[in-house]
This record gives sequence, C-alpha cells and structure tokens, in this order.
Amino acid sequence: LQFTEEKLGQAEKTELDAHFENLLARADSTKNWTEKILRQTEVLLQPNPSARVEEFLYEKLDRKVPSRVTNGELLAQYMTEAANDFGPGTPYGKTLIKVGETQRRLGAAERDFIHSASITFLTPLRNFLEGDWRTISKERRILQNRRLDLDACKARLKKAKAAEAKAAVIF
Repeated sequence: LQFTEEKLGQAEKTELDAHFENLLARADSTKNWTEKILRQTEVLLQPNPSARVEEFLYEKLDRKVPSRVTNGELLAQYMTEAANDFGPGTPYGKTLIKVGETQRRLGAAERDFIHSASITFLTPLRNFLEGDWRTISKERRILQNRRLDLDACKARLKKAKAAEAKAAVIF
C-alpha cells in the first residue's frame, strides 16, 4: 500500500542518503557493464551460438565440457592429411606439413587462450554476478521493505496525531 501510494504521489517517501544513492547507482552500472562485457567476451571466445548454449548447459549440469577441435587444429589436420596424400617428399607436401604444424601450434595456443581467459577473466565476472550481485540485490530489497515499513508507520502516526488533535479540538 505504501509503495503504491508513493508511486501515485499520495504518500511521503523517506529519502536515502545521497552517498548511498550514489553507491546504488554505481552498483547498478557495474552490474550492467559486467553483464555486457561477460556476454561479449563469450561471443569473442566462442562465436558459435549453439556451442555457447551447449557449454552453458554442461556448466549448469556440472558436467565437463567436451574438448573441441579448434578451426586452426582442424585446418592443420587437413593440411597434414593432404601432405601425406601428395607425398611428404614433394615441395607441396613439405610446405603443407610445415604450415600444418604451424596451424596445429596456433590452434593449441588458441585453445589454451580460451581456457585461460575463461578461468582468469570470465569466472570472476560470473562470481560477481552470481554471488556478490545477488547479495547486493537481496540486501537492497530488504532495505526497501524496511523503508516502506518505516514510511507506513510514519503515515499511521501522522494520521493518529491528526485524529488526536481533532478530538482535542472537539472536546
């Protein structure tokens, strides 16, 4: 009732401290930017949306995500197979073997980068959103409810004093 009356402009609202309001605004901004950065980093590390959904489901089910071959490793495999088909002694075969080995190392480095970025960068962001932010939201709701209770009590007290003053005038 108090919340509705405040929204309709019929009840007084206890204002929070300006510094505290600033902290709440900064917390909201931090949450919003953290979500955007997290999502975009996930897109950068795994551009395939269906693979991201699959990884998300594995994570929620507490199962190990199966290891995927990176595009560089797949290209390296094709080059090596082609080199073996053409003959490793031919100039084209030798070149394909060298380039294939380089692509294999690049693919392994990409896999290591994705793994390390996930652990050292994405995990702390997720921990903030799933842990700290939930605590902040819960405490904010509790504070809001307490403030509404306080304002409702103030309104009842004001009405009681007005009724008491009116009764004192009549007698």
